[in-house]
Amino acid sequence: MLGRRLVTTDGCHVRLLSPGVWNENAGPDFFNAKIAIEDQTWVGNVEIHVKASDWYRHNHDKDASYDSVMLHIVAIDDARINRSDGSHIPQVCVNFPQEFYYIYSALSNNISDIRCAPYIPSLSPLQIEDWLSSLAVERIQEKANRILDIHSKNRGDWQYTCFVTFARALGFGLNSEPFEMLANSINLNFLSRHSDNLFQLEALLFGQAGMLDMNYHIFDEYYQGLCREYYFLARKYSLRPLRNSVWKYSRTRPGNFPHRRIAMLAQYLYGGFSLMGDILATSGDEEKCRELFVMDLEGSYWETHSGFGSEETRASVSLSDNSVDLLLINLIAPLLYAYSASNGDYERAEQAMSLWENLDAEKNKYIRQWKGYGICCEDALHSQALLQLRKAYCDRDKCLDCRFAHGVLRKAVLKWQ
Repeated sequence: MLGRRLVTTDGCHVRLLSPGVWNENAGPDFFNAKIAIEDQTWVGNVEIHVKASDWYRHNHDKDASYDSVMLHIVAIDDARINRSDGSHIPQVCVNFPQEFYYIYSALSNNISDIRCAPYIPSLSPLQIEDWLSSLAVERIQEKANRILDIHSKNRGDWQYTCFVTFARALGFGLNSEPFEMLANSINLNFLSRHSDNLFQLEALLFGQAGMLDMNYHIFDEYYQGLCREYYFLARKYSLRPLRNSVWKYSRTRPGNFPHRRIAMLAQYLYGGFSLMGDILATSGDEEKCRELFVMDLEGSYWETHSGFGSEETRASVSLSDNSVDLLLINLIAPLLYAYSASNGDYERAEQAMSLWENLDAEKNKYIRQWKGYGICCEDALHSQALLQLRKAYCDRDKCLDCRFAHGVLRKAVLKWQ
């Protein structure tokens, strides 16, 4: 923002060679900055204040830890400052144009979801594309780090890591947390012991989900059978179910209730859970990835039910194309990236990013909002980048860490300079 060429209050020319490292703790604001004052190069610390007199108000003149400060930058030059030994510190007074303060105030005080929306049209396509590319990498790394955390907590077991991640993905946002809690509530080894019996797998999963209670007046032979089977298995493995209240149903069609997703999870456990190996075998190929989710509930209780005792004559027996897209985006790509990060396999990391590039952008209110502000979004790489921007920056009021807001402010400064 300040530019690379500055002038001290004594008339000396200053060139910023390196800003150093921002210090978020006690002490000078920037460590190990490198500057040139006239023909002399200096390496040291930099302190920033609104008023020069703040140096004395904060008692820096009596603190030896500030003796290493080689440059003081202020907005109001109302004092000449010295170190604790009385030596003078060069000082730069910076004044920004009124437009800069107007934009900064607008970003700080705006209560809209996207504060910089009025200024987005002024950004160049290169600025937008550059920031979105970085955000996409940030997004997949964030997802991968979450997966690697699961991996480390489970002694490096990739199959279990995949199971938990897959369960979370089946929650499709609304029930992601409950599905992850469900997967963590039961040992995969217990489920593997019953992989040859789909009914027992369903009993374990529905029971752990807190959806089975014989005291409920559900006079359904299938339901009552699941209850009896779960009570037997729960005693055998000392299991404790989740609270049924963790599941969310608002704004969800009956065909997308969590019951049907749990039934599908049981289908993937039937015959042994091997999804991690299957994902690695795809090498990120989109068609091969899609084949992994050709699974349906045809012929089962769930073909005609969305919940226990409630029939749904038009219920879908398989995952929709949109649901499969979301699984490729939120499950396969992050898993491939996480696996590559843990093994130094950069080729798989590229496969994960390429998968996002080949998939269509998600269709949700956030993406529609960005499109309304003039930012095109043609593939999942860009839609994931925009979701990262919204959730990690806009929603957390981190405008000054965002290249869009930074670019707008910088443009105002360049006009003035």
